[in-house]
Amino acid sequence: MLIDVVLAGLFVFFTTSLGAFIALILKNFPEFGLDTSLAFSGGIMLVASFTSLILPSIDNGNVYISMFGIVLGFFVIHIIGKLIPHEEKFLKYNFSDEYKGKIRNVILLALAIIIHNLPEGLAVGVSMVNDVNKGWATAIAIGIQDIPEGLAVALPLIFLSNRVLLPLSIGILSGFSEFLFAVVGGVLFSIMHFLLPLGLAFAGGAMIYVTVKEVFPQVYSSGKNEGYITLGFLIGVLVMLFLDTALG
Repeated sequence: MLIDVVLAGLFVFFTTSLGAFIALILKNFPEFGLDTSLAFSGGIMLVASFTSLILPSIDNGNVYISMFGIVLGFFVIHIIGKLIPHEEKFLKYNFSDEYKGKIRNVILLALAIIIHNLPEGLAVGVSMVNDVNKGWATAIAIGIQDIPEGLAVALPLIFLSNRVLLPLSIGILSGFSEFLFAVVGGVLFSIMHFLLPLGLAFAGGAMIYVTVKEVFPQVYSSGKNEGYITLGFLIGVLVMLFLDTALG
């Protein structure tokens, strides 16, 4: 089982990094395409939170443990979001003031997506401990949606800074953090199996928080192309439901 956890962690690491590398090729990727892709990611994350994490948590424990885990997941990710470094620490390059203002927003987005990888990585590891087949369904779905997330990390930084190393480093770092939390989650809850219901609910609550607090406000913030964005979300929902049924 731990081999599956490591392989699944490497898979999501690869797909996130792949998204960052694709950004080098798709420098003119339209904004609505990026928003639609992230909405697709949000659809996968939201459904996976329930089908792969919260419902199995209830099955393995009880609804009260699951409710506590969801609240704990919300709280922990909220606190982490408050503790991330200020963006000024990253602004050590000679950009114009106009670009610095834009890069502040991009850095915050990049940090937010790196934070996403905590619950996503944990979801892969914990769901694998609960059920290997369902764990692979979760890993494949999260891996698919990690490609647009990696793209979202790297593409704006490449465009605004005309640099390659910083955007790729952030994209690869976000993928590695997901791998790390997948392995940590898998090892931790395989040893302390009695905490598995709590861990499943925690990961589910954390993913719901990130989806509702970060992904949806970001993709709808411009008020444009809402039809495409909503369609992307719907496709993400259907893809996750299909994978959960086919592999779970």
